[in-house]
Amino acid sequence: MTTTSKKPIQEVEKVVIRFAGDSGDGMQLTGTQFTSTSALLGNDIATFPDFPSEIRAPAGTLPGVSGFQVHIGRADIRTPGDKPDVLVAMNPAALKVCLPDMENGTTIIVNEDEFTDANLEKATWTSNPLEDGSLTKFRLVKAGLTSLTMNALEDVKELNKAGKARCKNLFALGMVYYLFDRPMEPTLKWLEAKFKKKSQVLVDSNQKVLKAGYYYADTVEMFTSVYKIAAATHMEPGEYRQITGNEATAYGLCAASVKAGVPLFYGSYPITPASDVLHNLAQLKNYNVMTFQAEDEIAGIGTAIGASFAGLIAATGTSSPGVCLKGEALGLAVMTELPLVLINVQRGGPSTGLPTKTEQADLLMSLYGRNGESPIVVLAPNSPSDCFEMAYEAVRIATKYMTPVVLLSDGYIANGTEPWLLPDASKLPPVEITYRTDPENFQAYARNENLARPWVKLGSPGLAHRIGGLEKKDGSGDVNMQPENHQRMCELRQAKVDKVADEIPPLDYDVNGGDDLLVLGWGGTYGSIHMAAVEWNKENPDKKVSSAHIRHISPFPKNTGEFVKKFKKVLIPELNNGQLSLLIRGKFAIDAAELHKMMGRPFMVSELKEAFAAQLNGGAK
Repeated sequence: MTTTSKKPIQEVEKVVIRFAGDSGDGMQLTGTQFTSTSALLGNDIATFPDFPSEIRAPAGTLPGVSGFQVHIGRADIRTPGDKPDVLVAMNPAALKVCLPDMENGTTIIVNEDEFTDANLEKATWTSNPLEDGSLTKFRLVKAGLTSLTMNALEDVKELNKAGKARCKNLFALGMVYYLFDRPMEPTLKWLEAKFKKKSQVLVDSNQKVLKAGYYYADTVEMFTSVYKIAAATHMEPGEYRQITGNEATAYGLCAASVKAGVPLFYGSYPITPASDVLHNLAQLKNYNVMTFQAEDEIAGIGTAIGASFAGLIAATGTSSPGVCLKGEALGLAVMTELPLVLINVQRGGPSTGLPTKTEQADLLMSLYGRNGESPIVVLAPNSPSDCFEMAYEAVRIATKYMTPVVLLSDGYIANGTEPWLLPDASKLPPVEITYRTDPENFQAYARNENLARPWVKLGSPGLAHRIGGLEKKDGSGDVNMQPENHQRMCELRQAKVDKVADEIPPLDYDVNGGDDLLVLGWGGTYGSIHMAAVEWNKENPDKKVSSAHIRHISPFPKNTGEFVKKFKKVLIPELNNGQLSLLIRGKFAIDAAELHKMMGRPFMVSELKEAFAAQLNGGAK
């Protein structure tokens, strides 16, 4: 179903829409439905769900605002966008929080019913912005979303007033569907599937309100045009689905397990924003996936280590403060040289910090946050869909080299959404696992060509061996405290991690703009850096920039130092206080410039372009 309005249709390349309201206003659901519908139409998409950290802030207050930003287009979309073109604000607090991000001419759709004196006071407005002229530079669309919803459901006796009011987000969604020529059918079907087991009344009421919002936007003279975004043409042909980073991480772990023919065990304790990895894996038990919700973080990694000792592919997951609790057990996995994947979906810190906001400040902790010399492999996906490939890679490396691997995701890419081209399972790299079964001349810490020790399934006849945290003797694995042995074992464990670099792809250009300035990133900064570099080079053909992105951090690709030293200047943007910068400077003697952001949000393209200007011409574009 598309618009039948006589209003002119304008073709646009891309648009950024933000839905914002109280935590109970259903903004995440609204944004997700708009995203899913746009994905079905073939648009490229990127999303940024922005949850409040408070469990339930008082309704109508600034800390309780929940937002969902989606960037859709026919062009290559890598970020959720800097500034919204359209804002849907469900109450005065949402408008107050989002207004600093709005540029002149932005379309703002507000629920004018919520702009009461009491709500204005809770949102710290000194006057009503809908009446005092402060919004004249925007395209203001005032709609009584609450009252219009109540009118649409006037004849529904089975729902009380509060139940009816909860449907108002779908009225807003219907309006935005009309404005951007989106079909309602996918959401109508979704509502049927979601509520049919609970109540047909809920199905009918929500569907009715969605349609009411759509036709209301068509009927009133609020919008002079309808906007259309054609399907993306740059995407590789194939079957796509919408995916979040946490979903992709779960599927990557599962795919590696199926490829290897070895069951997967995931032991974890719920923590924001990593919990969805556990939730998604729990739905995959038909693929020999076992999930265990532990009583705490230490138990989570302890069960995973036990599963690895038993011969299973083992993983555990957490977010930043949980890694601190897992640190001692992670050192045990280093000492026992058992394969283990630790998923860290990073969030703002320190301590419990910003539970729902993104950051990438756990890099140094992942590398060095354990007692003693305890080297491990550290990988970092760069986008939601890349979480699949890197989770798969983490399992492959952990089992091939008998070592723990940390996968550093972050809240932005974990909750963010993008199209994912379904991989051809037959083309995934092999995950080859061989267990030691021959007891003749068995030594628990003998090493193969990868410096990996034998993996023995628990209970294998004649292959009992000592395990634990005390230092092991080279070869036999017996407890040994001799100085020379400890020195050798520390060097062997480091050499094993270093050896992974033999099969890491070399660091290469993401954007090649010459040797004046390299913008070097890691993790979730990829999309912003890529789009900023592409836009900058189009706008500044005489002063171009190059970009590269590191996905293997420990060890680095072998050519990292040689590659980075080719450039006159290097800029490293990070959502921390300069951790990759410290590593690059220390390992390769590169005097890299730094760009830091610790606001719980990803870099905006405009922020990065300002930094490029500062490096290339003293700040003047």
